[in-house]
Amino acid sequence: MYACGFYARATGAAFKAKGHKPLGCDSKASGVPEENSMTTHSSQDKESLGHVHPSQSSKAHKGSKALKPKPQHALEREALVGEQSIELLKALHILTREGQLNQDSRRKLKQVNHLVQLLEGPLRDLARVHKTGAQQPLTLVDHGAGKSYLGFVLYDRFGAHRALEPSSPTEDTADERSAAMALRVIAVESRAELVARSAQLAQDFGFTGMAFLNARSEDAGALQEMPQRVDVVTALHACDTLSDDAIEFALSKSAQLMFLVPCCQAETASALKANRALLLNKNPLAELWRHPLHTRELGSQLTNVMRCLYLEAMGYTVTVTELVGWEHSMKNELIVAKFSGQRKQQAAQRLKELLAQFGLEGLLSKRFARIENGGDRG
Repeated sequence: MYACGFYARATGAAFKAKGHKPLGCDSKASGVPEENSMTTHSSQDKESLGHVHPSQSSKAHKGSKALKPKPQHALEREALVGEQSIELLKALHILTREGQLNQDSRRKLKQVNHLVQLLEGPLRDLARVHKTGAQQPLTLVDHGAGKSYLGFVLYDRFGAHRALEPSSPTEDTADERSAAMALRVIAVESRAELVARSAQLAQDFGFTGMAFLNARSEDAGALQEMPQRVDVVTALHACDTLSDDAIEFALSKSAQLMFLVPCCQAETASALKANRALLLNKNPLAELWRHPLHTRELGSQLTNVMRCLYLEAMGYTVTVTELVGWEHSMKNELIVAKFSGQRKQQAAQRLKELLAQFGLEGLLSKRFARIENGGDRG
């Protein structure tokens, strides 16, 4: 369940075929040592690995060519994908006025672009299955949108303004990457100033298929402006319980697909801390969170494991992988859930057992209530 699954493999193959290199799906990027990697190297091995004796350092450097840093324009080309609007990226302050990227912006853009690339295949599949059109677009709701980087990049890549030119080939033979799809993007953000700025920016660029709602994610489902049914739910770096709110929203709206990148999970860690003293006398597993650092790390891991079990119990096929390499972000876990309709009772039972084992029974009614209510969506 937790390996790089269907989406990572399928999308990775597609990227290679199109000249893109998939990010974050190899053991080197993940920082996990391969089997039998802890070996002792001989002096000859060390030399081959670059461990040169000080007396030989001058010889090693003599005649060797130093790697030249890539020029700025080359780094910028690597960060951009397809026919991205330079003016839009400037307006989002991802690019400078001169069209350049700083290191922080490059990391942000790489994460957003990679998530968009991962979304493309499933979005197009959904669009074909549901036969979407101008009167019935595919609806994607982005929770915790912030400055709406993800929403804008998504719409810039797939929105109606990407329609084929009259002289272009038919849609069946055209390069699918340049073809538009009937897409509506709704961004949910609690900070009014960011919502107002994003709405103005969408108007300036003629992105008529975008909407921006000033609300908390936990309240978004009840908004009059929100459709009764949505197709896709995303949450990029959703802090603490915002991912749980996005999941609950997706279930209430019968979403077919979820892409979640959780961040800063604190709720479970707080509950573990509250029960630590009591459980230390009863359960040897309490040693796993006896120290504060371990409490935080275990809380984060346990939160996402329980989310995955919950989604499986609600009829979703779940894949967990990395979004990008760890050098770009430590908040890197991507949870992809696709509705299959096959609810797993064993997943629901395992979730209850985990809650009991770790003294977290209070979270059952708070975060996983649909299991107790018969597992209904909508």
